[in-house]
Amino acid sequence: MRRSLASKILIVLFLLFLLFLVLLIYAQIIRSISVITTLREEAKKPIYYVETDEKKVAFSFDAAWGADKTESIMDVMESNDARATFFVVKFWVENYPDMAKQIVDRGHELQNHSSTHPHFNSLSIEQIKEEVLGCASLIQETTGFQPTLFRPPFGEYNNKVVKTIESLGYRLIQWDCDSLDWKELSAAEIESRILSKVHNGSIVLFHNNGLHTVEALRSLLPKLKEEGYEVCSVSELIYPAPYEIDPHSGAQKRSIKK
Repeated sequence: MRRSLASKILIVLFLLFLLFLVLLIYAQIIRSISVITTLREEAKKPIYYVETDEKKVAFSFDAAWGADKTESIMDVMESNDARATFFVVKFWVENYPDMAKQIVDRGHELQNHSSTHPHFNSLSIEQIKEEVLGCASLIQETTGFQPTLFRPPFGEYNNKVVKTIESLGYRLIQWDCDSLDWKELSAAEIESRILSKVHNGSIVLFHNNGLHTVEALRSLLPKLKEEGYEVCSVSELIYPAPYEIDPHSGAQKRSIKK
């Protein structure tokens, strides 16, 4: 009788232990789902393009090395009633202060591309701030222009990068249409790439010292104009706040929240 009672007690304890394990595993699953959901909700993305019905596209030029083609780029842009955005690195402004001034004086915009062109995902929060603020300070000191947009070097970012830079009052800008001019493609190849990919609200990536960039622009800009596109700076294309960014495509949309 005692053995029977003891056996029942052991069985009950074993069942309670199993129940405890099941509840523990269930709690871990719920916690994991919650963490994944939170990460998805908090995922940050720069602006890749703008969702718009207007036939407007923005041309952007990253400037880190060299400047001998920059003036010709502006000449071609202006002859086609277009404005550009130059994302410049601090040491580029140090090396070419007169060209930086000329960009602003001619009505184009000078935006922030970091101080030393590092891989931002490997930086601490303080290092990220130093990279952004150092470049901004020199741009303002040299040209009087106050940058409000930032393009991370190598197009590299994570949540820490996006949140830190946004905390400084900047909007992060990527691109959805890459000329690949840095690969020294021919002018015809660059033009073909852009015309096959560009759409309303596109942000196009060039480099200010691409080997065939100027030649490609001479042919590309009139064709875009014929198709009804207005080529503008990034600031002229993107929406002011409030807005939303699609977490998958990076499309900037007008905010529908009330």
